[in-house]
Amino acid sequence: MALATEQQPSGDISSRRRSGKSASAFRTISEVSKELDLPQHVLRFWETKFPQIKPMKRGGGRRYYRPEDLVMLRRIRGLLYNDGYTIKGVQKLLKESGGKIEEIGVETTELESSSLSSEKATELKAVLTELEDIKKLLS
Repeated sequence: MALATEQQPSGDISSRRRSGKSASAFRTISEVSKELDLPQHVLRFWETKFPQIKPMKRGGGRRYYRPEDLVMLRRIRGLLYNDGYTIKGVQKLLKESGGKIEEIGVETTELESSSLSSEKATELKAVLTELEDIKKLLS
């Protein structure tokens, strides 16, 4: 049986194994949880609050998230955690946009990115580096 971890003549693990799944592949809840840095119970909760998130369920209730589900989950996560929306606020945005998540908040994002000066970006990078150093000290 040939596995994806089969050794190449150069001694490297195959590129398929290193790169993981393709962008169009379905993902399990544990993979999505790791990718989005969210607990699995949060993903299950969001399924009850946002009908747009509809993972396929196979035998035993195992969830498989489509690429469109990941796009939706990333945007919802950004609206809730970065933009300060409440669940009801995100639900309202989704309802107003007809469930088209790509269009939500685009104007704000473009405005924010264009108004971010290089001085501010440098300052934010310095703060991020400092926070990462503190995290390492606490680990």
